[in-house]
Amino acid sequence: MKTAKNFKGYTLIELLVGLSIIAIIFSVGLAGYREFSRRQALTGVSKQLKADLRLAQQLALTGQKPEDVSCNTLDGYIFSRVSASSYRLLADCAGIATPYVYKEVDLGTDITLTSTNTNFTFKVLGQGTDLTAINTITLTHTSGNQNSMVIGIGGDVRWTKSQMLNLKC
Repeated sequence: MKTAKNFKGYTLIELLVGLSIIAIIFSVGLAGYREFSRRQALTGVSKQLKADLRLAQQLALTGQKPEDVSCNTLDGYIFSRVSASSYRLLADCAGIATPYVYKEVDLGTDITLTSTNTNFTFKVLGQGTDLTAINTITLTHTSGNQNSMVIGIGGDVRWTKSQMLNLKC
């Protein structure tokens, strides 16, 4: 009787151990990727919000009137929190009952926006804002991650100190 002594291949146990190791590595990597993806989505929306606030600030500073509407006298640009997931930039023109919607942004379902004041105005020609105290805008992802920015009485827009540390990492 002949017996084969040179088997080439893997046993079932070796294959199962290898597949188990691959599955563990994949699940850890996937969890890390999902968290990274959530943080990036929140960071992207935060940067968009800051850019929109700076846009409203710049338009008000220069006194630039919207082109689509007849605006005799511009009083400023209003940031308005419409709902937990959307906001608007409005041009406030004297003589027009309803402010002109300059830009409207929907943040989606994963991110909510909270603000100390639901509306505030960047006044024209460097007059600051109509705020009586610092306004904090916070964006919160459903995963629990948060980004916050502060709008000062003079119209300055900046990240909070904890947020600046997060952006540097």
